[in-house]
Amino acid sequence: MYGLTAADLALQATARAFADDLIPHEEYAEAHGGHLPDGVAEQHRKRAIADGLFATNLPVEHGGTGATSLQQVLVQEQGGRVTNALAWVLATPPAWWPEVASDLARDRWLGPTVRGEKAECYAITEEHAGSDVSDLQTTARRDGDDYVVDGEKWHVTSYNEADYVFVQAVLVGGDNAGDHVLLVVDKPTPGMEVVRTPAYSHTFAHEHPIVRFDGVRVPATHLVGAEGDGMRFSYEWFRFERLMVAARCVGAAERLVDEMSAFAASRVVGGEPLAAKQLVQGMLADSLTELFAARSLVYEVARGLDVAAVLSGAEAEEARKVAHGRCSMAKLYSSEMAGRVADRAVQVFGGRGYMRENVAERFSRELRVERIWEGASELQRVIVADQLTKRGRAALVG
Repeated sequence: MYGLTAADLALQATARAFADDLIPHEEYAEAHGGHLPDGVAEQHRKRAIADGLFATNLPVEHGGTGATSLQQVLVQEQGGRVTNALAWVLATPPAWWPEVASDLARDRWLGPTVRGEKAECYAITEEHAGSDVSDLQTTARRDGDDYVVDGEKWHVTSYNEADYVFVQAVLVGGDNAGDHVLLVVDKPTPGMEVVRTPAYSHTFAHEHPIVRFDGVRVPATHLVGAEGDGMRFSYEWFRFERLMVAARCVGAAERLVDEMSAFAASRVVGGEPLAAKQLVQGMLADSLTELFAARSLVYEVARGLDVAAVLSGAEAEEARKVAHGRCSMAKLYSSEMAGRVADRAVQVFGGRGYMRENVAERFSRELRVERIWEGASELQRVIVADQLTKRGRAALVG
């Protein structure tokens, strides 16, 4: 239906089987703060690596699987069918890193991360700088062979699971004052502490604490790329992650459509299946239609990235800018779509849909944040409108 190759279908089937085996663990995770029994999560990580579902976004020469953008979407889509972040084991280390990584970075962080021996997290967002990362207040000051970092970061996702942290900060002093830098900070490092770990709507093992950096000394060798590159890496990461968010939302919507349509077919009300009620039929039809539209959009954006990957020079630069707008469209539509589908699913399930043992209830909480992180829906609309104004309709959608 979607023009997938034999290789695409094989990888999709592998990812689907992996996700199917995670689903039975959801209720246990929900009842235990997102955690699984000892050793189970590690088993899943090893299987993800063995099945070629880990580091799909990195080239083979750097230890990844060398999957196309479309194939990466296919994997993350299946992961999106699973609640409680259990499928986050299908990790995607920073694809932009190999190009700029020093020998130190390759040996100390990148290599071990691609092999699944270490994990990273990002400290970018701040209390007063969320979707717009250009307004960061955390600073980095060069002092001899070190940078000294001061500031406070919010929503540092997976901090408790990470071995090191990417910290984005604004340079003070020096020739590049005002520019952004991205630094790698090992855990633990003196001066870096968790202020508090808020409770969130979802039940994930991955925490999102507020982390303070108070005079944290980071060797200059831990700089990623060059001074002034911080925003470039952030934009690349946002483009990639927005598309992956969209893919996971499509997967979640598929699971919800399957679950609520099966329930509606089996639940008898007034002597006939719930699915025979026209108002319920409307919710099922709208959900399926929006799922089809979102999946088609996400797959098309991914294919566009694969075409652009072989370009160079000015064509490649223009393609990156177009991709920025398209990835925003994919995240905007898919995250909003998944939220609508989850709400309908709760309604179809009725009281059952309000029970945490029900997948619709869990997704109704978990999917809400997809419209916020990696750039809120409002920001995505601004990006899309800006790209439309600059490049015209044809450049973005043909």
